[in-house]
Amino acid sequence: MAKVHDLFDKLEAEVAPEAAKKRATKRAARPGTEEDGYTAADIEVLEGLEPVRRRPGMYIGGTDEKALHHLFAEVIDNSMDEAVAGHASFIEVDYDADGWLSVSDNGRGIPIDPHPKIKKKTALEVIMTTLHAGGKFDSKVYETSGGLHGVGVSVVNALSEILEVEVARGQQLYRQVYSRGMPKTGLEKLGKVHNRRGTRVRFKPDPEIFGKGAQFKPARLYKMARSKAYLFGGVEIRWSCDSAHLSENDKTPAKATLHFPGGLKDYLEATIEGYDRVTDGLFAGKATKPGGHGTVEWAVAWFGGEDGFINSYCNTVPTIEGGTHETGLRMALARGLKAYGELSGNKRAQIVTADDVVASAGVMLSVFIREPEFQGQTKEKLATTEATRIVESALRDHFDHWLTGHPRQADKLLEWVIDRADDRLRRRQEREVNRKTAVRKLRLPGKLADCSRNQAAGSELFIVEGDSAGGSAKQGRNRKTQAVLPLRGKILNVASAGSTKVAQNQQIADIIQALGCGTRSQYRDSDLRYERVIIMTDADVDGAHIASLLITFFFREMQQLIDNGHLFLAVPPLYRIAQGGKTLYARDDAHKDELMETEFSGRGKIEVSRFKGLGEMMPAQLKETTMNPETRTLLRVELSEDERKVVTRAVDELMGNKPEARFRFIQDRAEFVAGTDLDI
Repeated sequence: MAKVHDLFDKLEAEVAPEAAKKRATKRAARPGTEEDGYTAADIEVLEGLEPVRRRPGMYIGGTDEKALHHLFAEVIDNSMDEAVAGHASFIEVDYDADGWLSVSDNGRGIPIDPHPKIKKKTALEVIMTTLHAGGKFDSKVYETSGGLHGVGVSVVNALSEILEVEVARGQQLYRQVYSRGMPKTGLEKLGKVHNRRGTRVRFKPDPEIFGKGAQFKPARLYKMARSKAYLFGGVEIRWSCDSAHLSENDKTPAKATLHFPGGLKDYLEATIEGYDRVTDGLFAGKATKPGGHGTVEWAVAWFGGEDGFINSYCNTVPTIEGGTHETGLRMALARGLKAYGELSGNKRAQIVTADDVVASAGVMLSVFIREPEFQGQTKEKLATTEATRIVESALRDHFDHWLTGHPRQADKLLEWVIDRADDRLRRRQEREVNRKTAVRKLRLPGKLADCSRNQAAGSELFIVEGDSAGGSAKQGRNRKTQAVLPLRGKILNVASAGSTKVAQNQQIADIIQALGCGTRSQYRDSDLRYERVIIMTDADVDGAHIASLLITFFFREMQQLIDNGHLFLAVPPLYRIAQGGKTLYARDDAHKDELMETEFSGRGKIEVSRFKGLGEMMPAQLKETTMNPETRTLLRVELSEDERKVVTRAVDELMGNKPEARFRFIQDRAEFVAGTDLDI
């Protein structure tokens, strides 16, 4: 074969080898200048459906599995246009054992009379063999349609090994057969038929285009057919597939009748079945316009623990890459929720963006508009600017009414979305910090007394309550392995504070900076600067409160630090007991009583003193009782998978910003607490 000159020649050599060979021979036979090698004879005029077979990717996006199934989409879209226009009530899809796929409807049927401009051809043949021929270029025949360019079914014809069309019109049945875009027979009149009308297209993909063994996937065909039934409740789709194409593990039914009067609401309910929802009900509705132009249908649900999704459609055509109609929906949801937040006095709602609203939402959106504009023949993205206004105006009032009509659900949704916004702002701040630290030398908090050991293994960070206790801890520590970070008073409760307050809190910033491992999604255990992080607070109620605030911080912001066993609680003494030259320390009242009975005799005076706090202890006492690994007691903070959900709920109720949840928690458990257990 002649040398391949470029990519297009190579493709031509594969698709039309004889034409490529003649062209190469003609070039080789013409000696002379470079200009002589490029003449008018080299300019080709592709006629009919030849461009489709030469460059199928321009019309169906390629020759892979996705492109193969796009053939089915083009055919069923024509039947759906008949149904949406009110001329068809059912569509039949059949995939037989020999690999033939047929789609039929009971619509008006493709016209079979001679075309007024091309009198030698019927309208049927013109539609099947001519690009940009169809009845959808204006709104006289179809008010809205998925067909747009008049190339859909003719492309299917060009890329099919065999294609048969049957048309039932005026109680007469007609048939014509095509092969690779060319008519194999004339229009055959098969005789009278009763109780039948419409069009039936039966085709088999061309292996020269899609490769030998290329077959439709029943599951994919069924899913596409089912989505069409959801998108238009007025049509019934009858599905059948030969069992030869169905494996034992395939859940696709051999026969099914698909009819969903509930539309997108039913579609979304089926899609998110089993998800944990933020709101109990769906936000769903439909705004219908006379004639169909401007009709919008939607269904939205918010759920936790799963990524959100948006499935959008225009004139029943799936717009996988979104477009202007999705923009209108996002604007309506974001503006509506922010307006509700302002109405309810929640100032934090102003930080919410459209991305926060849809990040954990499942959305189904369908719009019907006249003469839509798409990007590309495969129609994966809607470009009609008017669609943004149509969708936003349709949804906005309905969403406002839904929010005000369901205040409890609306408040719950608003808090959920604000939490998502807080997470977004926190991640952005972490990225900014990471960018800064990447080009700057590590700067540690001024109050941190760091250890001299460079590696994390064997090192410890004591987070100490109060400056005075921090001073004692700094004097009593092992400078090689123990670092001390004193905190002033109670730190911020991160469970009830917004991301802005957390970001602005200096004490929290000091902890994050000292540990060096990041927070939440940016947490990196390998960057943790210490093997153990030890919370050391006073052995009283205030100390326990500060410890609970710190544990809440680590649970919310650095849960992996707990999971990896890095977080500990120091156990400082509450009492000092001395008799003669003997001195012991007690953790609490019960421990004090035990030591008094077992360790001290009745002879001599026993001195019992209670520490007011860590700052009252001498550095040597603090080292002996709380910091020395050989004599101290540490409690590791652990969280098992079985307890995670329970703990998360408890933290939300006790440490969150809803006092009614704390009050309910106390009421439910008040009978289990003895009066002696309360430190009042």
